[in-house]
Amino acid sequence: MPEYQNIRTGRHCTFALHAHLVFVTKYRHKVFSDQHLTRLEEIMRSVCEDFEVELVEFNGENNHVHLLVNFPPKVALSKLVNSLKGVSSRRLSQEYPELVRHYWRAQRLWSGSHFAGSVGGAPLSIVRQYIEQQNRPV
Repeated sequence: MPEYQNIRTGRHCTFALHAHLVFVTKYRHKVFSDQHLTRLEEIMRSVCEDFEVELVEFNGENNHVHLLVNFPPKVALSKLVNSLKGVSSRRLSQEYPELVRHYWRAQRLWSGSHFAGSVGGAPLSIVRQYIEQQNRPV
């Protein structure tokens, strides 16, 4: 089963939890150059390490970024997202003051919303079928 080659273990559980995250800039302003995206990846890898989360893949364009993360069950995705967006916004505004002109009014780099989708494993229809076919105790 190649999709389960990256199973992680914790003290009391075994898990393979992946999420696809997408963050969009405020007002979809075209803010990022390749240099900004490279720095964003470094910042987000550091935040992920603090949460014991693996940043499997990162990429983006001038107004949004995509992340594929492998996270332990103890991590609330909402807290991870808030930290990723907050720390990256703060650090980029400190390191690249010229970016502030793109979001001066709201004092935020990122839109207030984000996308988070679970990925990996069997499709829901297969899981549902598997559960339905389990023998019930008599």
